[in-house]
Amino acid sequence: MTAGMLIMSLVLVMSPIKAVAKEMTQAREECITKEALALKEDMRRLWIDHAIWTKSYIVSSINGLENQKELLARLLKNQDDIGNAIKPYYGEEAGNKLAELLRDHILIAGKLTAAAKSGNQSDFKKFHAEWYKNADDIAKFLSSANPNWSEKELKEALYMHLQFITDDVTARLKKDWNASILAFDKGLDHLLMMADVLSAGIMKQFPDKF
Repeated sequence: MTAGMLIMSLVLVMSPIKAVAKEMTQAREECITKEALALKEDMRRLWIDHAIWTKSYIVSSINGLENQKELLARLLKNQDDIGNAIKPYYGEEAGNKLAELLRDHILIAGKLTAAAKSGNQSDFKKFHAEWYKNADDIAKFLSSANPNWSEKELKEALYMHLQFITDDVTARLKKDWNASILAFDKGLDHLLMMADVLSAGIMKQFPDKF
């Protein structure tokens, strides 16, 4: 085989390889951009914070610790942060509305925890109903903003979130520490799933931004 023929053979062999490599690179770029990755990571961080600070506040509240006020302030800030995260896509008013609904979610949870701790069944039932109504309102608000977010599916996801918190509180009151740990772990995994649903919906609704 002459040198020319060898070079031609190598070119013919390498061309498909280069084409496949180019296609793979394009596919990776199409799958996720730096903007999409940033949104997904930021949304996950916000909901991880939600889980951590909710847990911290529950522990402090049940045990009557001195840092309840500070923990509640930090937890409420997280709700504002989540509201701020959607403002680039839905505007100032929508972001503030989501933050307001999420702050109510936290404040009602605090009242519900206090009622459970004191054994006040009447208050517990009242705040339990308010808590689930608030979840309905959040699901309705989000689904009205983005057609990719199903109100039914969001409602079911939020109900599950409430159940994991309830399981954790119940376990702690019974001093069932393993059950408390399990409820938190499951709740955190669930919130990460919710975060991914929210970021995926935003990317689908605003593809030009990603």
